Amino acid sequence: MSGRAQLMWDEAVTGYDFGQDHPMDPVRLALTRKLVDTFGLDREAGVVSAKPAGDSTLRLVHQEEYVRAVKAASADPASADGAYGLGTTDDPAFAGMHEVSALIAGQSVGAAEAVWRGEALHAVNFAGGLHHAMPGAASGFCIYNDAALAIARLLELGAERIAYVDVDVHHGDGVQAVFWDDPRVLTVSLHEHPRTLFPQTGWPEETGGEHAPGSAVNLALPAGTGDAGWLRAFHAVVPELIAGFRPQVLVTQHGADTHFEDPLAHFAVSLDAQRAVQAACHDLAHEYAGGRWVALGGGGYAVVEVVPRSWTHLVAIAVGRPIAPETVIPESWRREVYARTRQLAPMRMTDGRWPVEYADWEAGYDPADRLDQAVLATRKAVFPLRGLLP
Repeated sequence: MSGRAQLMWDEAVTGYDFGQDHPMDPVRLALTRKLVDTFGLDREAGVVSAKPAGDSTLRLVHQEEYVRAVKAASADPASADGAYGLGTTDDPAFAGMHEVSALIAGQSVGAAEAVWRGEALHAVNFAGGLHHAMPGAASGFCIYNDAALAIARLLELGAERIAYVDVDVHHGDGVQAVFWDDPRVLTVSLHEHPRTLFPQTGWPEETGGEHAPGSAVNLALPAGTGDAGWLRAFHAVVPELIAGFRPQVLVTQHGADTHFEDPLAHFAVSLDAQRAVQAACHDLAHEYAGGRWVALGGGGYAVVEVVPRSWTHLVAIAVGRPIAPETVIPESWRREVYARTRQLAPMRMTDGRWPVEYADWEAGYDPADRLDQAVLATRKAVFPLRGLLP
């Protein structure tokens, strides 16, 4: 093992820019990298820039005609074909779109390769996690599905069991779709209920294809879910599934849009709970996957208040130097934030809710509680398919 952790980064990923009024503001990536550096985490990790995903790699997941359509829209945004989800409000075409999307995908593929080959135990690409892209269409701010590409590359390299855990507030629909009928991949998505949020999928009854029953797990939680419920749900479902599956690699997606300040969703989760789940994923990788962990970013549209702090915690956990929640954020970063955005930056690496308390599932099921109902629906739908008691 040449290094404990790798941070995948190329400055050019900040070119993933849908325009001034789009929620996916690339400043969130730049500010995260700056905060990582401010805490000296770049010196703890090997910072690596992987090459962009080439056509043969992209075709592990994406249809050839779709890749051609992205390239055409990238060269001439006015020609974007809406049949492929391009040129829409969510996914407007922009010059260089193919190149930067392939670069982000390449970072996640490179992360997977490094972990599988033993060049790093953990690898983080917080620019990745673009989990909505489908094999033949862009969707939900996502052009190429780097998470699915990383998993597909691991399978190509010989991995036989890969677990994917997605804690973005939106359903990880693209990754689920790619591996719907593949028993080698267990996809677990913890998200806001499809009745109230895009992409209106991720019902507990979605459990995998004919040849892979129980390979898809969906935990759809009610709008308004906060720290205690979110953590209760995670720990009521994810660890038991991972323990039973015993993956060779754990791939996780850490969208920061579960946060109570996020403008596009309806959860009430704090930065402190997000940090707790990041740490839990790290521990699951060590307990069941030999420590092999690929951690990705995802959604997150409170681009100053939340995203940089959340993903800096993720990097810190991966490199083995967790940042204490009460830590004061250096003034140099706060000045950088103001210079770039004219917004005031947060003062500490916490929302003041640490330690976060929650009740274990074993403490008892409350039939009147909507969150407990959601958890039980998932356990009943999928646990028996995996030989587990609901």
